[in-house]
Amino acid sequence: MKRTIKTLVAASIVGAAAVTAGAYFGLVNVGADDPHLPAVHAFLNMARERSIEVRSRDIPVPDLEDAALIRAGAGNYNSMCIGCHLAPGVAKTELSQALYPAPPNLPQKGVDGNPAATFWIIKHGIKASGMPAWGKSMGDPYIWGMVAFLQKLPELDAQRYRALVASSAGHQHGGGETEMHNHEGQHGSAEAGADQHAGEMAGMNHPDGAAADHHAGDLASVGDHHAGEAPGTSHHDAKPATKTHTHADGKEHVHAN
Repeated sequence: MKRTIKTLVAASIVGAAAVTAGAYFGLVNVGADDPHLPAVHAFLNMARERSIEVRSRDIPVPDLEDAALIRAGAGNYNSMCIGCHLAPGVAKTELSQALYPAPPNLPQKGVDGNPAATFWIIKHGIKASGMPAWGKSMGDPYIWGMVAFLQKLPELDAQRYRALVASSAGHQHGGGETEMHNHEGQHGSAEAGADQHAGEMAGMNHPDGAAADHHAGDLASVGDHHAGEAPGTSHHDAKPATKTHTHADGKEHVHAN
């Protein structure tokens, strides 16, 4: 018996050393386009599910049939989530296709029927998955709104989804809201994508519309600068200034600046 235990301990040590050495020498591919080995994938799934189950089991669940709660969740979901988890009538996005593990298509799959677990995931996020911890900026009532909405999402078609979002107050979570990208329709056509990116470029880093004023001011200052010059002055035709010096033999040599 003792010999068996020693053998198992020795094998564990050798195995751990081999795994550590493989990781140290870069043999583990951490690229998001290289799926886990089946055994690793199964272990991580088990660890994730058990972690969420244990931590969410005592969370009290409010009334998720409240219409106001569902509307609030619709606005936040449309502003914050459809880039990864999509929406009725919304095609796959860059994020939804590029992340690994792939974020679930919630309009099709829905959530697992455990509202407390859904709340925990939204609030705390999941490490190394691309799922943020929204609880760092969003109050619990707003998270419950998203949970309530997610219970209804698989029942909605594109028209009902858009109507519910339109009836909401949009992106809100109790202060500190930031402008979010609405990915709805972004991949439906090239024209829609062009309009989306044109709008982003126009307002980039200038959420208050200051971009146009900023560039208009730049053009105005350029105009003022040239207004003081003599009429007909051409900057393209102007000749460069020159310098001359005289050599010892009395000849002048001209240098252009």
